[in-house]
Amino acid sequence: MSNWLIYGIGFLAQLLFSVRLINQWFLSEKAEKIKTPKLFWKLSLFGSILLFIYGYLRNDLAIMLGQFLVYTVYFRNLQLQNEWKNSNILLKLTVIGVPILIAVYLIFLSNLRFQDLLDGKNIAPWLIALGILGQIVYTSRFFYQWVYSEQHEKSSLPLGFWILSLAGSCIIFTYAIFRKDPVLLATHFFGGMVYIRDLFLLKKSKK
Repeated sequence: MSNWLIYGIGFLAQLLFSVRLINQWFLSEKAEKIKTPKLFWKLSLFGSILLFIYGYLRNDLAIMLGQFLVYTVYFRNLQLQNEWKNSNILLKLTVIGVPILIAVYLIFLSNLRFQDLLDGKNIAPWLIALGILGQIVYTSRFFYQWVYSEQHEKSSLPLGFWILSLAGSCIIFTYAIFRKDPVLLATHFFGGMVYIRDLFLLKKSKK
């Protein structure tokens, strides 16, 4: 597959992530406090599917691992907002069916082995470790958010979410520089600015 098509998939995924952030940012600015729109989680699910595919095409374990870990959290937040039951059949089929199809392809049809992602032929081992560290920190924000939301029985984005977002984004941005990945560079540069702004909004709303 040509590089422009691979990068196209990556940028489409990041476009969905960017739209979710812009939508959340706009609503939060309007309310002068952190808001968690339902669209945020729907776009997260679609973006996660595309970014996983992008990671596979780039032989990038860090990207694939991050999206694999966080997918369930996106789904659970839709349930917490009572949005899953009201979602149309197309959304439900996509959210459940596409990951199953990807799993079937990876297990039965793909020539890529897990060991191929770790042997350092495509990426230096230390860079793989840096990417995985960034994804773990970045992904942990949603597990923190998940626990927080379950405790409060509603979907919300607390202070810890934005701190972990900024920390993970900085690590992944560094990884992207060495990896020469324009998709990750553009995404985490923009995302970092949004995370900083949301931290200011959260501080302002508490005052």
